[in-house]
Amino acid sequence: MSLIPRQQVPALALETLSHGRFDLAAETPDFATLVVFYRGLHCPICATYLKELERLTPAFAERGVTTLALSSDDRERAEAMAEKIGAQALRIGYGLPLQVARDWGLFVSTGRGTTSIGIEEPELFSEPGVFLVRTDGTLYFASVQTMPFVRPHFQEMVGALDFVRKNDYPARGEYTGAV
Repeated sequence: MSLIPRQQVPALALETLSHGRFDLAAETPDFATLVVFYRGLHCPICATYLKELERLTPAFAERGVTTLALSSDDRERAEAMAEKIGAQALRIGYGLPLQVARDWGLFVSTGRGTTSIGIEEPELFSEPGVFLVRTDGTLYFASVQTMPFVRPHFQEMVGALDFVRKNDYPARGEYTGAV
């Protein structure tokens, strides 16, 4: 399923490590919620990526954007990732059902054993996705990947948010008619 900008995103509710239950429908940021789906503890690229998101979470907050990183990992693995990235401001969700990942248009991969950092991949897990969801629950921005490499840069997103908010820039990619 492909999500459409300016349309409602699927429901998303799950537990976080230190910030209680997350429910996207109950979020009330000034502008949007940045939802970052990551592969899991087994992914060294995810750890580097999430460290950057943790570092920039205050900059997103200054621009009216709340942040959440989540995966299908269980609580124990999510805690290990949070410790690895020094998570404090960034909310870390866990236990993402893979059907919910599919509802969001994410790709699902099969585990291939132990990774380069010596951590076993889960039997099934979702590949990365980054979504900016407006306060009204509509999609503003999406990036979905089949691989762990070459993800949107959070620093660029922070800068883009300044432009977007100043110019009331609309979500793009909403046209679904004949071409």
